[in-house]
Amino acid sequence: MSATAPPLPGAAAAALPHHVSSEPFDPGADDALTRDQERFYLASQWRLMLWKLARHRVAVIAGVILLVMYASTLVSEILAPYELHTRNTDFIYAPPQEVRWFHEDRFVGPFTYRMTKSLNMTTLKREYAEDTSRAYPVRFFCSGDRYRFWGMFEASFHIVCPGDGGTMFLLGTDRLGRDVLSRVIYGTRISLTIGLLGVALSFGLGLVFGGIAGYFGGWVDNLIQRIIEVIRSFPELPLWMSLSAVLPVTWSPLFVYFGITMILALLDWTNLARAVRSKLLALREEDYCTAARLMGARPRRIIARHLLPGFMSHLIAAATLSIPSMILGETALSFLGIGLRPPITSWGVLLNEAQNINVVALYPWLMAPVAPVVIVILAFNFFGDGLRDAADPYK
Repeated sequence: MSATAPPLPGAAAAALPHHVSSEPFDPGADDALTRDQERFYLASQWRLMLWKLARHRVAVIAGVILLVMYASTLVSEILAPYELHTRNTDFIYAPPQEVRWFHEDRFVGPFTYRMTKSLNMTTLKREYAEDTSRAYPVRFFCSGDRYRFWGMFEASFHIVCPGDGGTMFLLGTDRLGRDVLSRVIYGTRISLTIGLLGVALSFGLGLVFGGIAGYFGGWVDNLIQRIIEVIRSFPELPLWMSLSAVLPVTWSPLFVYFGITMILALLDWTNLARAVRSKLLALREEDYCTAARLMGARPRRIIARHLLPGFMSHLIAAATLSIPSMILGETALSFLGIGLRPPITSWGVLLNEAQNINVVALYPWLMAPVAPVVIVILAFNFFGDGLRDAADPYK
């Protein structure tokens, strides 16, 4: 005998409401969601890295700064208001000039006053003052000092030039009356490119030797590790100094440039080689690596196509953090007088002129090349952190 359910109370016995949307059916809504999902799941590794990097604001800002600075190296001659070796003998150790906008309570636009020089017979120091009787408007997209663009052809086009008959030393002048700002802009090309070339060489050496040691192991690994330990047993700075000192003084500036690059690269590849070796020792026993080996793939293909992409984030972080060390190495060697030498102009060469503490005390604007060095080092560190996080699949 089956039992019947007791009757529901009056309020609950009413018909339950149907929650049905009254909006018209849109069959394309689900398709749009599906397309977004497919766009994410089918994206390549590099596209995923780019999307994740774009959310790292500090890294994006640092990347923009680096991009602008490296782009400036392509047109250094055009950006600099003066040619690299232009001397203004009437304005030796002239202080930075101020760009003004109003002359005699009237808006003129960006302009500078011409400086007048006098010699203080008590202190025997040059003293400069502004002649406010006339304004010299700054010229834009103008013809100024002639130069050889990348050493190929002569030109005289500049983005900004001093007014006709006036001067524009925004960061002052040095002991020969050369514009410090123009020399800093020219030095950017050498200091930044030496970091890229050096890292490209050390990166290649680290991948090759680290990959060989990690994949083959055995006596090959032991030999490479002993070589790395011997290199790392020497203090870096004294070794840099000793190798730089043996460069012949008769070499041309171009040979000295490549010589310093080689020295920095040959001493910087060991850290990357050890990182690659440790990763390959762990990955070479994975199933996909064994399958590739059984299918007849050569060791070079297994390393390049199967193993190295597995820890790309570490390689990117190592590369971005090695570039600032290269720049600091060149700056230190040139500052000590055993790196690049004039007529090559780099940030280290410019700082070499500010070694004398009396010069720094009297003419502090000669320390201006320190600012771009600090900015570039910080930008590379922030950008490297962002790239490392974007390339890490577990974050």
